[in-house]
Amino acid sequence: MVMKSFRGHSPRLGNRVWVDDSAVIMGNVEIGDDSSVWPLVSIRGDMHQIRIGARTSIQDNSCLHITHASEFNPEGHPLIIGDDVTVGHLVMLHGCTIGNQVLVGMSSTILDGAIIEDQVVIGAGSLVPPGKKLESGYLYFGSPVKQIRPLTV
Repeated sequence: MVMKSFRGHSPRLGNRVWVDDSAVIMGNVEIGDDSSVWPLVSIRGDMHQIRIGARTSIQDNSCLHITHASEFNPEGHPLIIGDDVTVGHLVMLHGCTIGNQVLVGMSSTILDGAIIEDQVVIGAGSLVPPGKKLESGYLYFGSPVKQIRPLTV
């Protein structure tokens, strides 16, 4: 694994975090206990913070980044991921907020300022546009994403 400091911030890993040797974690990144980061993942907290909760899996080839501050968005957006989240292979997360107990399907993209509430499933290949809010308890799918049906046990 490659862990790099950036502008005075170094990644911080909780207890029992597993990170593959090919992953890169940089800057203001914190990963909670019992989480995992799989091959070829890039987590870049360069211009804002990234927080990943406990028992969360970031799967192969995913790219996690923030939204930097600009004249259009003076505060930028951190990337916040809750507890018990599975981020599938080839997922792009960019300056969004993901709640607890969420599944992000393979090859999905979630963009700047989007908010995913707790207990949401996002189908593979979906696109969540900037600023979109996905309500708890539903399956979402498509590009752009649409609410498909309530989740069942």
